[in-house]
Amino acid sequence: MSKLTATATCTAHAAVVEKTGQVVPQLLLAQRVAWLAGLARDLTADLVAARWNAADLDALACGVGPDGRALPAKGWMAVRRLGWGTSLAPGVHVCDRVVRCAQEQAARSLRLALHRRALVTAIVATWPANSRARTDAEWQALRAVLPDGATPAQIRNRTRQIAAYRDEHHTFPADLTDLEQPPTVAAQIVLAAADRQLVTLQRTGDRRACVRVRLPLVACPASAKEWAWHMLPLALPPTVPPQATLCTPTLRVRKGRVRVDLPFQIPIGFAPATGHRVGVGFDWGCNTLLTGVTGRLTNDGRVISDGRPLTYDATGVSAKLHRLRSEREQLAAKHRHVERLLAGLTPVDPRFPALSRAYEVLGLEHERVCARIRHLNHALAWSAARWVADQAIAAGATVIYLEDLATLEARGRRGRANARLSGQVRGQVIEAIRHLAAKHTIAVVTVPARGTSKYCPRCGDGTSVLKHCPAPDRVAEQGWAWAYCPVCGLSCDRDWAAAERILARGLLGQDLTRTHRATGVRTIGKVVEGNVARARRTRRPTRAARRARRTRTDLPPRPAARDRSKMRPTPKRPTRAQNRHSANDPTTSSHVPDRRTVPAPFPAGSGQRPAGQAPQAPRPPAGRTGLARDSQHRTGFHRVAATPVLTLGEYGAAPHGHARPTCRESSGKHRESQTLSWNIVSASIR
Repeated sequence: MSKLTATATCTAHAAVVEKTGQVVPQLLLAQRVAWLAGLARDLTADLVAARWNAADLDALACGVGPDGRALPAKGWMAVRRLGWGTSLAPGVHVCDRVVRCAQEQAARSLRLALHRRALVTAIVATWPANSRARTDAEWQALRAVLPDGATPAQIRNRTRQIAAYRDEHHTFPADLTDLEQPPTVAAQIVLAAADRQLVTLQRTGDRRACVRVRLPLVACPASAKEWAWHMLPLALPPTVPPQATLCTPTLRVRKGRVRVDLPFQIPIGFAPATGHRVGVGFDWGCNTLLTGVTGRLTNDGRVISDGRPLTYDATGVSAKLHRLRSEREQLAAKHRHVERLLAGLTPVDPRFPALSRAYEVLGLEHERVCARIRHLNHALAWSAARWVADQAIAAGATVIYLEDLATLEARGRRGRANARLSGQVRGQVIEAIRHLAAKHTIAVVTVPARGTSKYCPRCGDGTSVLKHCPAPDRVAEQGWAWAYCPVCGLSCDRDWAAAERILARGLLGQDLTRTHRATGVRTIGKVVEGNVARARRTRRPTRAARRARRTRTDLPPRPAARDRSKMRPTPKRPTRAQNRHSANDPTTSSHVPDRRTVPAPFPAGSGQRPAGQAPQAPRPPAGRTGLARDSQHRTGFHRVAATPVLTLGEYGAAPHGHARPTCRESSGKHRESQTLSWNIVSASIR
């Protein structure tokens, strides 16, 4: 067993002073927390700025203190062993635990800079003749000195940064401190480095907790009398299970409210990196965000797919995000233009007040658009991740294979498509998938992306090149969405074929899976090609075929022919008007689905409603008032078309001596497992 750590953001609406019993309202509580976070930020910023030089970074990177002992893993202890002190303004009294929290935050910022520093040093030491196209020998020399865990995207970004510095200063940077300014410090207090003298945390119920923390009563406390213990009751979100272990939180102020970032740990099982037999593979797309397939690895090393594509189409959400990004860029351009105009005016100019108001309005509107983009990206990422986890659970998969697009470049004729892909929330989706999959002991592995859409997954083991066309009936034309193989005749969606190849690379190359020690991210760096076969499911015989199998003596008499002269509907059957009326009634409609579609409906019990369209109230009759919701009004996360979550039984070649169950025999088990799976995955969104 291992532990999964996550963070839940709570809001402290009020507090109680422990000594006097005084109730502190929300605004006053936010002010006092802001004072504490401001004191910690000043200490952290001074420490980071004072140690932002090559000598101090070398001392931190070597991992050995002045006394010859190894530096501790805790940041504040390492800072104190190095002898790096902090100081506040004269007359300000701060306890040692607040200083400890500031030192911990400063140590984390400096240690994060060490990885960037190693990247810059390695790239400068092996600078190629052409930074845009390194040779094989230059790549080998660079990989030999790169730090562990360096991704191609980091190499590309640092190379561009160094090239821009060289073009401006006509020399290479000597260190990271020449290339970057000291990191910006956030106004927050990391209470994880404190002890009971500054903060305590206690769980008071399944959905309640209480944080006891010392806060200053004034902006610049001069003595210990100007500090007091405050009790902050918290309402835990439904994503925190009752059996979770709560950890020391971080306090900050956001829009006049006290935000409590509360980490918690839940026990999970260990997902092995190898030994997988059933897996799902997903390919990234432009309009269709994710396209996946389910496959099984046989004993003879073959990969057999169930022949059913899984699609998560977020075209409407992507279009909305694209419009919001365009609006954000326009607002930013106007904001910069007004700023340039204000720089050339004096406050006594009559145009200055109007331009100042326009500058403030544009800045506020830009922040609002950015917030909408962030919220929509967050909802899209977790909705897609929940759908991926649902599909893996329903299929009984033990591994999820994703396409690694860290080397995606917006160049050539496909520049616009790659730019749209780069604007999507792939990173958030992957992190959300890893989080949800870990709860169900499912491994998440990324495979190389090169050639997944180029070669045929059915024949040639990666040698048959697919022909891309607009549609299956327009094979002679050049297109994008459809794939056709001239060798084997494969004709299917482009992303479907790519998902099958991703699944094959993952199942066949799972012995080459590497796990990063620090992050636990699993990747397959080497391409292992293999063909994918699609299983043909047996269908129930038709009525004519069943009758043909019987003997003539067993044939029942054929029913009499129906009277073809009848021109009116049977009285027992509902008319068209009755059908239209019953379609609006969910209790009598024949169009009510018998299975859950994704996004999921709101669970009956407690918990957060998953992303999806909420049930709408019918429109009230004319002449009456009420909360009317028309068909165009939607709440929650909407405009997403996804493949329903269905559990599928065994498919492919049957083991020796065993017969596959027919549809009639497996229908009951199918419905039972399907209902159980939906009840499990719809309990909560995360």
